[in-house]
Amino acid sequence: MFKAVYRKLKEGLKKTTEQFSQGLSEISFAKKIDEELFEEIEMVLLKADVGLKATTEIIDFLREESRKRRLKDGEQLKELLKEKLLKILQGCKGDLNLSGEKPDVILFLGINGSGKTTSVGKLAYMLKKEGKSIVLAAADTFRAAAIDQLEVWAERVGVRIVKHQPGADPSAVVFDAVNSAKSRGDDVVLVDTAGRLHTKEHLMKELQKIKKTIQKFSPNQPCETLLVLDGTIGQNSINQAKTFKEATDVTGIIITKLDGTSKGGAIIPICMELKIPIKFIGVGEGLDDLQPFDPEAFVNALFGQEE
Repeated sequence: MFKAVYRKLKEGLKKTTEQFSQGLSEISFAKKIDEELFEEIEMVLLKADVGLKATTEIIDFLREESRKRRLKDGEQLKELLKEKLLKILQGCKGDLNLSGEKPDVILFLGINGSGKTTSVGKLAYMLKKEGKSIVLAAADTFRAAAIDQLEVWAERVGVRIVKHQPGADPSAVVFDAVNSAKSRGDDVVLVDTAGRLHTKEHLMKELQKIKKTIQKFSPNQPCETLLVLDGTIGQNSINQAKTFKEATDVTGIIITKLDGTSKGGAIIPICMELKIPIKFIGVGEGLDDLQPFDPEAFVNALFGQEE
């Protein structure tokens, strides 16, 4: 089972793996460690969209640590790079936090096109497979298409959906969804919120109102507030994330569409700068292509290594 998941991950990261591992393969590690070698590694990191700030920190670490450990050849430096990347990403690993309270409520944030509604559907599928009863709340009432899309996912996965007319108060949708789940004894409510980036003040007010509505039922909810970031825009998603982070308490990140980009290296600066747990990554269009984030498997795939 684990090997099958790893193969899917490796295939999903194919474009990033090709960018990264091919770049490394063009470096001659069979030589002594010198400044030229550091510069070549730096270029590979930048091309993988690791970003200047994170790349500089990683290269500085390699320089200092290689001296401390008295490393002699390039292959040792390559292993040190892998060790550093793994340590960075292990600091961001996070599991989905379900309290077991009925219902647990998970709030989804993210701009239009990030894969937010799709992530709601795929997480519903994952949780349903675990035997949980799920309700979807169509709280993105700003766009009629968003409600329709979530309805398609509800039918596809086989879960209930609570929706109102386009333009309705999102908090009213959330109230009805949580109230319905509570009365029926459902396990989890997944809330799809509006995907537009409002002004920060408007965004803050809307999210606070939704959270207050949820907390009328339980002060411990929502148990998760998940921010969905589009992997295809790489480290440019960091500024989006900062806006949402300032507007509300984000407890976890989902990075989507990693199968469609060579910019998967951006997960490193996202981890380093935001310091928010990465809970899931999307590596394909299938129902089961939303995977719990596994730093070791991710780094192995990045280096093109077998599990």
